[in-house]
Amino acid sequence: MRHLGEFSGLADVAGRQWELFPDAPAGPELRKAAREAIGTLDLTARDVRVERTWTAGGLDGEELSWDVGYGPRTRAYLLRPHGHRGTLPGVVALHCHAGMKWAGKEKIADGPEPPTPEVRRLRGELYGGRAFASELAGRGFAVLAHDVTGWGSRRFPPEDMPERVTALADDPELSEADRYDVAAGHHEHVLEKYCRLLGTSFAGVVAGEDLAAAAYLRGRPGVGPVGCVGLSGGGLRAALLGAFDPGVRAVVVAAMTSSYGDLLDGYVAAHTWMLFPPGLSRVCDWPALVAAGAPRPLLALYAGDDQLFPGRGMRRAHEAVARRYPGGGYEGVFFDVPHRFDVPMQEHAFTWLADRLNPA
Repeated sequence: MRHLGEFSGLADVAGRQWELFPDAPAGPELRKAAREAIGTLDLTARDVRVERTWTAGGLDGEELSWDVGYGPRTRAYLLRPHGHRGTLPGVVALHCHAGMKWAGKEKIADGPEPPTPEVRRLRGELYGGRAFASELAGRGFAVLAHDVTGWGSRRFPPEDMPERVTALADDPELSEADRYDVAAGHHEHVLEKYCRLLGTSFAGVVAGEDLAAAAYLRGRPGVGPVGCVGLSGGGLRAALLGAFDPGVRAVVVAAMTSSYGDLLDGYVAAHTWMLFPPGLSRVCDWPALVAAGAPRPLLALYAGDDQLFPGRGMRRAHEAVARRYPGGGYEGVFFDVPHRFDVPMQEHAFTWLADRLNPA
C-alpha cells in the first residue's frame, strides 16, 4: 500500500471484502451481482448492414455496421477463410485499450486498406507485428472484430470533449491520431463520471456492446460455437463477456488477470477505468469474475514480466481461478515476456480455441 503514502490505512478502513471472502459468491449468483454492480447495458445490434466486402490475404472480409441506440453506428470486420461455404466456429476478437483510441478493430484485424503507421507501431509493440484476428480467421474461424464506445468508428469528436481536455493534446509534433489519443486518455475520466451519473459505468457500457456483438455473431448463418479472445483491455472485455454471456463457449484472457489487492501498491494509475467499475470489488475479487463462467473452458495467458501487473498478483489470481475449476476446464500459462500477446502466445491460444470450438 506504499503508493497511498500516509493514506495507506484507507485500504483497511474501507474493507477489502474480496480478501475476506475469496471463494464467495460463485456461479449464477456472482454473475448476476457483478452484472448489476457495473451497470451492464442490455443492448442489441440493430439494423445490421454490409457496408462493403473484399478478398485479400486468403480471407473474405465484410465491413458491417449496426446501431446500438446511441452514438455513431458501430463498424465491425467479419473475416472468414476465402471461399469457405460451410459452418465455422466463431470468435469475437476484442481490441485492446493500449491508450490508443483513434483505432479500434484495426489494431487487431486487417480491413481493405493497409494499416496506418500508428497501428503498425502498436502491432509491433503488442502483437508481434500481427493482426491477430486476421491470423485466427486464416486458421478456420469466422472472426468478428468490432469497435466499442470511445474507439475507432465510435470515437468522441474533439468538439464533444471539454476544451481543457483537447488543450492537453495541442502538440503540432504529433500526428492527428496521436493527438487524439492524448485527448482521449484525459477524456476517459469525464466519460466515466457521466456513466456513473447515469447509473452505469464505462465497463458496463462496453460490456453491453460486446454482448450485442456476440449475440449477432451467434445468429449468423454458417457460424457454429462461439468463443472470445482479447489482450489487456481486450482481455478485460473477454472476461466480462465470458462471465455475462452463457452462449460464449470458450474464453481467452491475455495479460489481464491479477488479484485486486496486489494492484494497490503502485499498479492502479496505469489502468483503464474499466478495470475498476463501481461496486465490483464489494462483490468479488477480479479473478473470481474471470472464472465466473466455470465450468466453461477458460484460458488465461500471463505475461510473466508484465509491467502493469505484479507477479504476486498474477500468481495469486492463477491459484484463485484454478480453485473455481475443480473438475478441470481451466488452463493458465505463464510466458516470460512483458505486457503483450505475442506470436507464441497467439499460437497457443489459436490451438486451444480450435480444440474447444471445433465439433468432435
